[in-house]
Amino acid sequence: LFLAGIFSTYFHMTLSYVGQLLDELSILWTLAAAYSFWYPKVYFPRFIKSRKHFFWLCGVTTLITTLMSFIKPALNAYALNCIAFHLLYLTWRELKKCNDKRVHRTATAMVVWWVLAISSWISDRWLCGLWQAVNFPYFHSFWHVLIAMSLLYCCPLVIYFDVNYELPSFKPKIKYWPSDSWFVVVPYVALEKPYKQC
Repeated sequence: LFLAGIFSTYFHMTLSYVGQLLDELSILWTLAAAYSFWYPKVYFPRFIKSRKHFFWLCGVTTLITTLMSFIKPALNAYALNCIAFHLLYLTWRELKKCNDKRVHRTATAMVVWWVLAISSWISDRWLCGLWQAVNFPYFHSFWHVLIAMSLLYCCPLVIYFDVNYELPSFKPKIKYWPSDSWFVVVPYVALEKPYKQC
């Protein structure tokens, strides 16, 4: 995430082709790392037998996508946004099995922030001329802030799903900082039963 921030800053300061590739590829590799670590095993393809094999699948897929991004860089942004649909599908499947109101609240917040973010991105991408004509070229910056907010809710949610499958005896719970009553909160995964070594 640190490199994604550095490369995004570099791209938006220079608006160079190299900066764009560094920005998009750092996001792609960050997502690949997150998938590798936290994607629940229950959703692995049938031919994948372990987390190690899944690491390799993510790595090879990310490497191929990286190489293809040099051939057709315009598709990068669309490919990155399509990953969101996969995460939304995973969330939908998990919510059908879950009655925890905190999990549903976190998922709802993630989806609301994502809808706002993708609306800003589409508006910036497809209506750029209109926004320039009225001297309001800020939708791309809104996209960055809103997608960061969406990821703030997405990451703990996916980690919660993974811990719920891998370590159910720890009884994971989603909690909020600083308080449950705040409109915008920072969700995190708390383990009700702490890990004890023998």
